[in-house]
This record gives sequence, C-alpha cells and structure tokens, in this order.
Amino acid sequence: MSGEEKEPKYRKIIEGADQLSLGISIVVAILLGVGIGIWMKKAFGYGWLFWLGVFWGVAAAILNIRKAYVKQKTELDKLKEDPRYKHYNNRNNQSDDDDWDEKY
Repeated sequence: MSGEEKEPKYRKIIEGADQLSLGISIVVAILLGVGIGIWMKKAFGYGWLFWLGVFWGVAAAILNIRKAYVKQKTELDKLKEDPRYKHYNNRNNQSDDDDWDEKY
C-alpha cells in the first residue's frame, strides 16, 4: 500500500447528507419547541409557556445554523491554505478596477 490515505468510497455522499440535514434539523428543533410549549401550557395552565417553548425551538434552530456556519467556515479556511488554490488568493486581492485597467 502507498503512504497516502485512500478517500472513503462514500465520503461525498455522507458530506452531502450532512449538509442537507441542516434544513431538517431546523424544522425538528422548532417542532420540538412547539411541542414542549404545548405540553407546558397543558401541564401548568399558563398560556405564555407555549411561547417560551416556541422561543426555545427557534433558538435551537439558530444555534444549529450557527454550528453549521462555523463548521463550513473552518473547512473553507483550511481549503484556502491549500497550495493548489494559492493563485486564487492573489487574484482575489486585486480590485475590479485593476482588472479593468489591465484589459483596456
């Protein structure tokens, strides 16, 4: 065997499913919050407890979005340091005006 690690066969499928699960997790978090709110309203008899559950669900959904953002940003920052993509960094540092001046 060579010293390089082989990429797992289904790696891209798993990464795609992980990214698609964000939408599902948002819906599930909000529905769980609503369910907890309904349960607390019935159990304790206060109407505002329903809205507390909704708030918790929305907060959990926002937390899921933030976690996905941080994970994606970390992966992209690692990719930015990859030697294969170094020429893009130099190209993106130039302004559009510089490109216009060079072309015309």
